[in-house]
Amino acid sequence: MEPLWKLQYLLEPSSLALISTAAAVVFASAHRALGHEIALGGGSSSKEMIIGASSVTLDSSQALMIPLASSCSLLLMFYLFSSVSQIITLLTTAMAAASLAFCIAPYAARLGSPRIQAPLVAAATATAIALWLVSGHWLLNNLLGISICVAFVCHIRLPNVRVCALLLACLFVYDVFWVFWSERFFGANVMVSVATQQASNPVRTVADKLNLPGLGSITKQLDMPVKLVFPRHLIGGAAGNPNAVGDYLMLGLGDMAIPGMLVALVVCFDHRKSTKARGSELPSPKNQHKYTWYAQCGYTIGLICALAAGLLTHSAQPALLYLVPSTLGPVMLSAWMRGDFNELWNGSSRLSDKSQLDVV
Repeated sequence: MEPLWKLQYLLEPSSLALISTAAAVVFASAHRALGHEIALGGGSSSKEMIIGASSVTLDSSQALMIPLASSCSLLLMFYLFSSVSQIITLLTTAMAAASLAFCIAPYAARLGSPRIQAPLVAAATATAIALWLVSGHWLLNNLLGISICVAFVCHIRLPNVRVCALLLACLFVYDVFWVFWSERFFGANVMVSVATQQASNPVRTVADKLNLPGLGSITKQLDMPVKLVFPRHLIGGAAGNPNAVGDYLMLGLGDMAIPGMLVALVVCFDHRKSTKARGSELPSPKNQHKYTWYAQCGYTIGLICALAAGLLTHSAQPALLYLVPSTLGPVMLSAWMRGDFNELWNGSSRLSDKSQLDVV
């Protein structure tokens, strides 16, 4: 156990950047999910180009399968990553491109006529992907990772807190096992090993085989955009070996996307409750986000606790160990105290009624 004064490192720029970025991504993902739900329901009056419009609502059996499927994928990546890294890179690149296009489409819709929206989105997406493949810069890695997180929260939905609690409980066990106990069974920390692996860059491989001149600056290895990374020495650049794991703070996308699904659930619940209470009138800002802020503040506190535990123990921490109780606990407790527990536990977050689709 490290001395408590080590907690001062939470005030370093890299730590503050990680905390603020993760909290902002969770908040933005949840509210984009609400906007996406409204757009799908026909409540949006804007001529927004909706990319990947369909969404999937999980049931209990699917929630149980997610940790099992994730565990199988983790083991495959642990044992076979070097053999299939270029295939993984291509698949991840395609997923990141689709996610980035989904994220920037609403902004492109504000810049011109519908005829130029698709070319604008395609050009911006292709530019970002090309720059990432050439440089592998951590900022571009974060941009693509954030896009994947936002798209995931928008398209994979939870119907109620009952399914949400089941999913979070299963992923709580999943995260704790693979971070704390996997080394006893597999000889290495599987979660950390997979999270820190770099994939071969297929663009550099092709350039080398074709002996193309002037392409030696293309990075040979790529960090997959499945995590947020910030240099520990954010001001002035990372010291030492920039590829060393110890030079970066990392947070997996799952540690934003999974709590983000809960925040999206309560954002939709708050929106439905507030609009229902006042009919077709605009909801009062005072009552609009009561559960949203419990979940959002709980996420920030849980993330700070996870980083603090990592500093004090000087070891990797399963973030969901802290994020699950800090987000789900306040929401369920406040719902019970306010008399909304049964509705939130069994109800649906879908905005199905036309009266609930007004944008606020």
